[in-house]
Amino acid sequence: MEASPTRVLAARASSVGAILEPLAGERRVAVTPASASLLVKAGFVVLVEAGAGSGAGYADSAYEAAGASLVDRAGALAADALLRVRATAWPEGGEPRQTAVVIGLGDPLGHPEEVASLAARGVTLFALELLPRVTRAQPMDVLSSQATVAGYKAVLLAADALPKMFPLLTTAAGTVTPARVLVVGAGVAGLQAIATARRLGAVVDAYDVRPAVREEVSSLGARFLEIELETGGDGSGSGAYAQELQEETLRRQRELMANAVAAADVVITTAQVPGRKAPVLVTAEMVGGMAPGAVVVDLACEQGGNCEVTRNGEVVVTDRGVRVIGPANITSTVAWHASQLYARNLANFLQYVAPEGELRVAADDEIATGTLVCHGGSVVHPRVLDAMQPERSPA
Repeated sequence: MEASPTRVLAARASSVGAILEPLAGERRVAVTPASASLLVKAGFVVLVEAGAGSGAGYADSAYEAAGASLVDRAGALAADALLRVRATAWPEGGEPRQTAVVIGLGDPLGHPEEVASLAARGVTLFALELLPRVTRAQPMDVLSSQATVAGYKAVLLAADALPKMFPLLTTAAGTVTPARVLVVGAGVAGLQAIATARRLGAVVDAYDVRPAVREEVSSLGARFLEIELETGGDGSGSGAYAQELQEETLRRQRELMANAVAAADVVITTAQVPGRKAPVLVTAEMVGGMAPGAVVVDLACEQGGNCEVTRNGEVVVTDRGVRVIGPANITSTVAWHASQLYARNLANFLQYVAPEGELRVAADDEIATGTLVCHGGSVVHPRVLDAMQPERSPA
């Protein structure tokens, strides 16, 4: 069989730069000392802005020991390839040079106008939110690695806010019953939330529109809630993402969930659809039926929230004393490990697309072509082009 044609993009990536992320509250860093060491061994020159890892707990001296060079911001931005946490957020007066390669999270479906601005500068952008859900791509899967962190931290936030303890305790003063936790959405974040809540001793129920995840939920010691929607489909989407549910389906789902929400001490919601507003699954009425002191942690808060009461980046306390937490950028609060996982994902991806310091994209390579958003002054990704022109019908 003839080999697939390989497209060599007009960009090199022999030097790699990382900067202190400029977005307020962002403590993660796209290159850690461990990932820098991997890249140096692979033949890359690694340029790290001094202090770039300070928010995550990584000292400049650790980067130097790993073989990276400490430079000022301009020096890091001069690299062939820039590894970023927030690929469309740039410091004032410091932007990528033309022909630079940028790899990171860019939310291209949610904010296509921002990636279009990068394209106009001639930047080549790989947005890893678009990474296909295939086995070969797992070592590069930033969404899964960051969702793992988010699911873990969501439970800790809930446990801290709840005026109860999670585990069953038998004491001389009486028995303490375990907290009841409901996890909505059994993707990576939801499964990690289930596992963490179970380790803390809670009784956990979980719900997902995809019946196929029942076995995973049960294996973690949680009970899978049966909610028959009678929609003619199970809500599963291609690539393991849940499809956007129709409004009538959502209405029925909310009705059937009301009792489960009312019985829970903690509700953790994780349901998101790429490039879309998060579905509202927990209404204000449901929150009103929860016991005083109960807690909701909404991991979809940055996409509008799964809970009708959620406000992104805020804690809302209802008249009944229910706390609804919208933890914006929750992964940044566990910056050391979130950065460790994220940076390894990016290092793996860079070595995949530029094994010898030159970008190579095979026409049938779903990993490279699936994440390539901008090149040659244009937006080249079909889904992003559709997002830029909502009236355009998908092919």
